[in-house]
Amino acid sequence: MQKLSLKSVLATGLLVSGCATTTGWTPTVDTYNDRNAYRLNQDMQECQQLASQSASTYKDTAIGAGVGGLIGAAGGAAIGAATGNAGKGAAIGAAAGGVGGAAQQGIHSNDSYKNAYRNCLRQRGHNVIN
Repeated sequence: MQKLSLKSVLATGLLVSGCATTTGWTPTVDTYNDRNAYRLNQDMQECQQLASQSASTYKDTAIGAGVGGLIGAAGGAAIGAATGNAGKGAAIGAAAGGVGGAAQQGIHSNDSYKNAYRNCLRQRGHNVIN
């Protein structure tokens, strides 16, 4: 039963952090004095697609979960060994580290997505505010 809950925690962390990057965020563009304002909708669609391709969200999130889980397991095992139960400490550390690592990578991928989206619009001549 303990293994099922550990897997559930890791899966939930991956899903939550992975979904954080697909929230439908779009940059705010000031069209005042924008000579390319007539192309804004088309440019936004194309830039959104390019940004999605450049930010490999799910892969980065999975890598973050794996690395975080390994680091958490090592730290948890060390603490668990000191308290008399290295196995339980490693399991708890792996779960906490995995979710934390996945969340961190998910946030990083989200930032990469936003930066790629903004840069694409700026390169097409639009005044991006955020």
